[in-house]
Amino acid sequence: MQDTHISLAHGNGGRYMRELIEEIFARHLTNPELDVQADAVPIALDGDVLFTTDGFTVQPLEFPGGNIGSLAVHGTTNDLAVAGAIPKYLSLNAFIEEGLEIATLERIIKTLAETAAEIGVKVVCGDTKVLRRGEGGGLYLATTGVGIRHGHVMSMKNIQHGDAIIVSGPVGDHGIAVMLAREEFGLRGDIQSDAASVLKLTTAAMDFKGLRFMRDPTRGGIATVCAELFRATGFGVRLLQEKLPVRDAVQSVCDMLGYDPMYLACEGRVVAVAAPADAPALLKTWQNLEQGKDAAIIGSIDADTRCVLMQTDIGGERILEELEDDPLPRIC
Repeated sequence: MQDTHISLAHGNGGRYMRELIEEIFARHLTNPELDVQADAVPIALDGDVLFTTDGFTVQPLEFPGGNIGSLAVHGTTNDLAVAGAIPKYLSLNAFIEEGLEIATLERIIKTLAETAAEIGVKVVCGDTKVLRRGEGGGLYLATTGVGIRHGHVMSMKNIQHGDAIIVSGPVGDHGIAVMLAREEFGLRGDIQSDAASVLKLTTAAMDFKGLRFMRDPTRGGIATVCAELFRATGFGVRLLQEKLPVRDAVQSVCDMLGYDPMYLACEGRVVAVAAPADAPALLKTWQNLEQGKDAAIIGSIDADTRCVLMQTDIGGERILEELEDDPLPRIC
């Protein structure tokens, strides 16, 4: 392409739009199922189909450990994975703001394509729209994912008193990495986003019949997942702060700025609820994987508690209220 920045002409349906699609999107998203000339494409499915959709508006578009392209693939496929599915196909809608550097767009789409290839999911259809300057954040992505169920059916309805709550690794990395990338507080650091596929973790967990439920703690973090468990089951949640895995660098930033790691977004972690008999073995299985080496049992389901309650490091207790304000906008 001869152009260096996106113009409104790249969304007018003519030559500029065709060149944008063919020379950036189609060139990187290479697979036989992708037909940029078709209005709809056939896909092959065999089994119980799971279906999800998501949108991504992260700022900045590129951050330590990833960019909006890899985040879109990880976020959508992880939603399928924690539901017990093997991701198969994605659609991709790109809303591009006039003035975005084409080199930036190409880096993002290249990373998106590489991320999809690593997971084994195929982008088979999509659409592009160009927004007027000032009407977007450079680039927004919307994705839809299709997968095939793997293993038994999970549900919050299966959760029982005494079940263990397990997290697959350190929390808050993504939220703090994005915040530092903005340099809004004059802080810098080497914290990397945890954005990654959780498919290996979820596939391993599905071997345990006592696995009740899984969720990826994105917006609102672990506290929000626990609040959802409480609302759905009527059972309280008891957490142990001393068991919560948080990197020292993340905790330091939280202490300086008043953030709570429990409410920070993760993009490559899993929260699982499992029967007490299976929880230790599931934990060990995760810890034997590189991505789950810091996994921990952080609490339990308690029918006698009527809230989400955390026992603090100093022996006290505090209630974790449901998130109302957004302390870190546009983290996904």
